[in-house]
Amino acid sequence: MTILVINNKGQYNHRIQRSLQYLKMESELVSNTLSIEELEAKSPTGLILGGGPSIEGAGNSEEYIKHFDIPILGICLGHQLIAKAYGGEVSTSDTESYAQVKINIINDENLFEGLAPEMQVWSSHKDEVKNIPDEFEILANSNLCDIESFKHKSKDVYGIQFHPEVHHTPKGSQIFENFYKICKR
Repeated sequence: MTILVINNKGQYNHRIQRSLQYLKMESELVSNTLSIEELEAKSPTGLILGGGPSIEGAGNSEEYIKHFDIPILGICLGHQLIAKAYGGEVSTSDTESYAQVKINIINDENLFEGLAPEMQVWSSHKDEVKNIPDEFEILANSNLCDIESFKHKSKDVYGIQFHPEVHHTPKGSQIFENFYKICKR
């Protein structure tokens, strides 16, 4: 079982992969410029799309989202790329945030299992998902962002605006453990 972490050139991408290693989850950090065939050759059981400075630097990430039928977790820019790939709207946030934020968990099944009703997270973004695609539902919000997390209604495709891989998100490892459970199903 290998989870591929797609490096979208964000400052925390290496920390995502390291967090998975600490949790004894087999993973590999890979470039977002690899082809679909190169990723398929690695036989991933899940994909984590990391953060990054801009959608323009996201390489083939949207192609991966559209192609793979395995669990996918998008973090920060990865979250925004999932929304964009499915026809959602992403634009500049009204309140750029670089701080610890309390999110309200609306649906605690699967990704947020054992974490409701609220969670402290590290938010670091200037863009955000403004409207989710029809086939998605909101899992969490905050007073700074209406769409802190979402899920595809029929697929194991999740997005989170915040960073579970940093120590400013005290229960972030639980997000990775829950995603791992989803990948093992």
